[in-house]
Amino acid sequence: MRIKSIQIQNFRKLHSCQIDFSEKETIFVGANNSGKTTAMDALITFLKTKSFKTQDFTLSNWKNLNEIGEDWIKATELKEEQKSVKLLEPYLPILDLWIQVNNSELHYVSHIIPTLDWNGGLLGVRLRFEPKDMDGLIQEFLSHYNKSNKLSQEKGKDFKLWPKSFWNFCERKLNTHFTIRTYLLDPERPNEKQELAENNIAVDGDVLKGLVKIDVINAQRGFSDANSEATDNNKNLSSQLRKYYNEHLDPELEPNEEDFDALESIDKAKNTFNENLNKRFQPSLLELEDLNYPGFGNPKIQLSTDVSTSDGLQHESAVKYLIDKELSLPEKYNGLGYQNLISIIYKLILFRDKWMRVGKNAITEEDIIEPLHLVLIEEPEAHLHAQVQQVFIKKAYDVLRNSENLKDKKEFTTQLIISTHSSYIAHQKFESLRYFKRNNSNALPTSEVISLKSVFGEKEKETEKFVIRYLNTTHNDIFFADAVILVEGPAERILLPHFIKNENCLLDNCYVTILEIGGSHAHRLRPLIERLELICLVITDLDSINPIDNKKCQPQLDKGYKTNNDTLKSWHPKIEPLDDLLNLNFDDKVKKDLPIRVAYQTAIEIGNDSGKIIVHPYTFEDALVIENREIFKTLADSTGLLKKMVEVSNKTDLAELAKEAYTIINDKQAKKAEFALDVLYFEDPKKIKTPSYIKEGLDWIEEQLKGSKQGLIINTND
Repeated sequence: MRIKSIQIQNFRKLHSCQIDFSEKETIFVGANNSGKTTAMDALITFLKTKSFKTQDFTLSNWKNLNEIGEDWIKATELKEEQKSVKLLEPYLPILDLWIQVNNSELHYVSHIIPTLDWNGGLLGVRLRFEPKDMDGLIQEFLSHYNKSNKLSQEKGKDFKLWPKSFWNFCERKLNTHFTIRTYLLDPERPNEKQELAENNIAVDGDVLKGLVKIDVINAQRGFSDANSEATDNNKNLSSQLRKYYNEHLDPELEPNEEDFDALESIDKAKNTFNENLNKRFQPSLLELEDLNYPGFGNPKIQLSTDVSTSDGLQHESAVKYLIDKELSLPEKYNGLGYQNLISIIYKLILFRDKWMRVGKNAITEEDIIEPLHLVLIEEPEAHLHAQVQQVFIKKAYDVLRNSENLKDKKEFTTQLIISTHSSYIAHQKFESLRYFKRNNSNALPTSEVISLKSVFGEKEKETEKFVIRYLNTTHNDIFFADAVILVEGPAERILLPHFIKNENCLLDNCYVTILEIGGSHAHRLRPLIERLELICLVITDLDSINPIDNKKCQPQLDKGYKTNNDTLKSWHPKIEPLDDLLNLNFDDKVKKDLPIRVAYQTAIEIGNDSGKIIVHPYTFEDALVIENREIFKTLADSTGLLKKMVEVSNKTDLAELAKEAYTIINDKQAKKAEFALDVLYFEDPKKIKTPSYIKEGLDWIEEQLKGSKQGLIINTND
């Protein structure tokens, strides 16, 4: 048994979305404010806390709900359809849970089998937050509203008392009048947005009790977290060991033969200590007799210790780290990152053993172990240093299965759900990633969830292998970025952040990831970038060739040259003739249906006392030198490729300057990364002008993000 997928409707910014769950780990990724935490909170709220706030409704729905409230206020007599829950149904928070059930597990789900014909497969249940009693809800709302409205009129004031609207009423009375009810769904239509029929009656009781065990580790953001439990703040290891001891190991809890000797020893020690204690306190207690205490009717003082078996774990030095044979330190002296790693792993152990009824928590005849264990972890990177995040994600699921009753056995299932902003945690878990894609085109920002394993089709398996290997070799920041810039080589990657910082302030304040992938491979990321609809700028080279011999050549118009750049040929703009590329206008460099743009070298006008000419750079490096030649002229003591470019910059023949710059940069011995680093060393990057073709691309991507930010509603929970 396992959860196959969930569908969330009308919960905060998740107006309607489906999330497929992996068999083991499912990892929620996406840019900030994309809905990851909203999805986690939906699971926690529906399945664990069962307590809602008005803000948990999709905000745009309150306009409709308030209009319904206005209709109730205006009506002299309410019709039956005005008092029906159907009126509110389109706006109520909903969680549809689709569970895959094997034939051998039918006894677990006998209470939610939809028809006698059903004999295994998918089962769907809908959890809906809805009014307990519509008549009672309407009656109390109108009573309070009319009373406060009458008082305002009597006072002749425009000021309105509570409740000003239906939303204002629900802010105080939501959980009084609303509850979660469960309905069965049609198992033949798991991917549809089902509407409940009139005869679909709510199922009594908590249908998930005895079926799914839910455990949660909340994020520790340092701010108030609505879903954090009070007991969750005490996260040092000694407190967790004490909790584990109390629940699973305490010999005073249903003692057996193995516990008898330990309890007897504790009792003897307690009696000996009590005798010693009373003897030592006797002189000071006798002094009280001078005060006529104990007097008539007052009991005599006797000291008696109450030693519990768990007392040994109560103090902060109960857990120590062994340094040497006789040297140890309390746990607070260990590195915070590893303290938190040990702490969070021990929480998982506690979850697992509590589920499996280990030790003193052993199962009784009346109990059953739930067949499914769902563990939700919000932003574990909030607990862990970067270097231990990968350790955590590699070990977490194995820890949850490390029991003789679990391992690879199929009787009990564990599913781990993690939301994260960390590329370390997303690393090497490509098929487990669920990407939350922001959609800011609507009146209210919403999100769509994409399973990364569905991005590549059957014909793109080799491309998929390359993308996964590439992202694992570099980083997975692409899944958390506001936008992505693909660059041709190391020189662009080194200098581009300085161009952004110096000339594009908004862009510098956004989360933009820069990937060095080259024109010959950038197009391989096309399925991923287009499916995620990422704002993407591809900075690439013209790579001009002479079709007669297919050799590199300096770009020129009217020569019949072509580009050898696979990105320009096969992704966008899908043009091969060099003349067409050089004459392409600004708008045509942007894809019509997606926020994707290419930037490549364009014509540069340069001049001196002898006149002006138009030159066409071949790569980033010669474009940089040509447009900054006055700065390069002044650089002294340079070496290597930079020294050669400085010498070129001092040439007075402009055509020769451009030609020699092209020749030098295409030399097989040219070290482009070293060139970029030397530029940073010898010159303040603030003085260097961004090559015009790159500046044009950066201005475009900044405009895209400006529009995105304007439509963004900040959600401090994500």
